[in-house]
Amino acid sequence: MTSDVQTAETLLRASPLPLLEARILLGHTLGWSRTELITRSDRPLDAADIARFRALEARRVAGEPVAQLVGAREFFGLTFEVTPDVLIPRPETELLVETALNALAGLSRPRVLDLGTGTGAIAVAIASMRPDASVWALDRSDAALQVAQRNAAALLDAPRPGGPLHFTASDWYAALDPALRFDVIVSNPPYIANGDPHLAEGDLRFEPRGALTDGADGLSAIRLIVAGAAARFDASTGGVLWMEHGYDQAADVRALLTAHGFSDVRSERDLAGIERISGGRLPRRT
Repeated sequence: MTSDVQTAETLLRASPLPLLEARILLGHTLGWSRTELITRSDRPLDAADIARFRALEARRVAGEPVAQLVGAREFFGLTFEVTPDVLIPRPETELLVETALNALAGLSRPRVLDLGTGTGAIAVAIASMRPDASVWALDRSDAALQVAQRNAAALLDAPRPGGPLHFTASDWYAALDPALRFDVIVSNPPYIANGDPHLAEGDLRFEPRGALTDGADGLSAIRLIVAGAAARFDASTGGVLWMEHGYDQAADVRALLTAHGFSDVRSERDLAGIERISGGRLPRRT
């Protein structure tokens, strides 16, 4: 083998990227699994494949998120399509899904509302674990809804007892059928305050700004969600609301929930020990 021959091993060794990222991009380029990158590591690569990998490598060095470069990200054991039109699903948001599923335990054929669905990760993950649940997923972005619909079609069995997911273009509750009532409402809304320096750092630079920040203090969307929840629960049964929020917003979100009549208000910590989500139960009102 001559010195100018490139293999998976030589490309990975020479890459300026962290090894895990380089492996993901090279595996995507070649259509190889991680195991194949090892077992076929000394196989000479075509010039076209090398050029495609180096183009992706350069874009990642420039800051583009790996999930956007490969068009996918795993969440809750499912692989979701990702585009620049949607927020990239993150591991800490799995806590929101787990907590919502706990709230659904014991309920038969529950109804779930996901506000600001983006990729559809939360709605689809819940629907995959609770095939009997009827799930509505709302987003004001038509482009995001198209991604979410493709993810639902690819990842959920059809037919399912709870029926297909219902996707609606809506600015929070605005376009939702006023007659609909839900058992559980979940949301990962834009909660980064306008001007937060994190918006100019890392992957966030390439994600849709409207999915990250409310353009205000980071709590305006959460205020709307909390204030409108009561009208979306059946007065005879009440309902549960859980939301993701920023690392320093838990106390403010708990105060909002309490002020709007929620009981059992609490926050849950993610694996990093950060109070990542807050929620509570609105008691029945009859």
